[in-house]
Amino acid sequence: MKLTIVGGGGFRVPQVFEAVAADGAPTRIDELCLYDVAPERLDIIRAVIDELAPSYPSAPRVTTTTDVVEAMRGADFVFSAVRIGGTRGRIVDERTALDLGVLGQETVGPGGLAYALRTVPFMTELARTIRDVAPDAWVINFTNPAGIVTEAMRQVLGDRVVGICDTPIGLMRRAVAASGASAGSDITFDYVGLNHLGWLRSVSVDGRDVLPDVLGSDASLESIEEARLMGFDWVRTIGALPNEYLYYYYFTREAVASIRGAAATRGEYLDEQQSAFFAAPPAQPLEEWQRVRHARESTYMAESRSEGESRHEEDVDSGGYQQVALDLMAAIATGRPATMILNVRNGSLVPQLPEDSVVEVGCIVDAEGVHPWPIAPVRGDMLGLMTQVKSAEQLVIEAATRGSRELAWRAFAAHPLVDSVSVARRLVDGYRAGFPSLGDLLH
Repeated sequence: MKLTIVGGGGFRVPQVFEAVAADGAPTRIDELCLYDVAPERLDIIRAVIDELAPSYPSAPRVTTTTDVVEAMRGADFVFSAVRIGGTRGRIVDERTALDLGVLGQETVGPGGLAYALRTVPFMTELARTIRDVAPDAWVINFTNPAGIVTEAMRQVLGDRVVGICDTPIGLMRRAVAASGASAGSDITFDYVGLNHLGWLRSVSVDGRDVLPDVLGSDASLESIEEARLMGFDWVRTIGALPNEYLYYYYFTREAVASIRGAAATRGEYLDEQQSAFFAAPPAQPLEEWQRVRHARESTYMAESRSEGESRHEEDVDSGGYQQVALDLMAAIATGRPATMILNVRNGSLVPQLPEDSVVEVGCIVDAEGVHPWPIAPVRGDMLGLMTQVKSAEQLVIEAATRGSRELAWRAFAAHPLVDSVSVARRLVDGYRAGFPSLGDLLH
């Protein structure tokens, strides 16, 4: 089988190589094709992989290309993980919002909408190329904002594009471990939301919901990063474990103050770190990559922790997205069912949302594709937040597709983290000024 990575010069690509090359990998990849528009980044990532390869006797053949048609030709799976505008674009996403007193974050709030505006046109064109060159390929999308991008690509590829994220399944596994469930137990769960906005509402072990026991135990909650971020009292109050990104909705003031008070935004930190890594071929590519990766993971969501508080080492080492992608590929390729949490078509899962919208829910994946689990009704504050954010997401897709400044303004104004219509307009104008491509796109 051939796996093509769009964004093959991305910093985390060696993690994907390790996952598909491992002896215990659930399915075998014969060719790993790395596609990127930046040949110099491809060369450095290829050097890291070349150092890793001797440790993996079953490693696939690795190829690199800057030709998108060549990359797609013969692909069985396409894994998309690109950043349109690079880390410097992320700086503009964050700073434009922060300068107006609202949250500046990569995927949540106005920064995520700006990221979507410039990403949706590229990803839609990529979807057309895949449709024409590799119509039987499955597309696994990790390009952020993943829910919005997956929904836009579905308009071209339908069910053959699936969005992934490592945070929901990681949350579920932490909850199961905290419950003390024994190996071989029958595990079911109820998770619902949008990408970077969801809740684990039940975890059943051999038919009994153990989530109330987990929520009632300080020792259990201490082992769950999301509970530490939100506070034990709050997760008990809502009776669920929130996705970690809900921190930005539940603690908006604290998040904005923390980010504005930091020496650098996350985008500025990553830009400095990765610019140094990619500036010239490292003398020891693998060693330098491992050092930079550990520093990156250790500082993830640092704004949500108090000063001096470190991320737990098991959370740093857990990684995740590459394993989610591999599990999805393996289930489709081999037919061995896998339980996952994915971004898929809503249908009738949440009746209050449009049928063609994308939601994030538990699924069974097999050779026939992705089959979402039925979920319990969504009501109250959870439904309200999902509905409001989904309306902003769909407006921003339409704005990017039609090139409409007015629709972009509506999208920003609709988002719950933008507290003023006038601020929404200034955000649109600020992003148009910061990104010439948006200035050309939005009329």
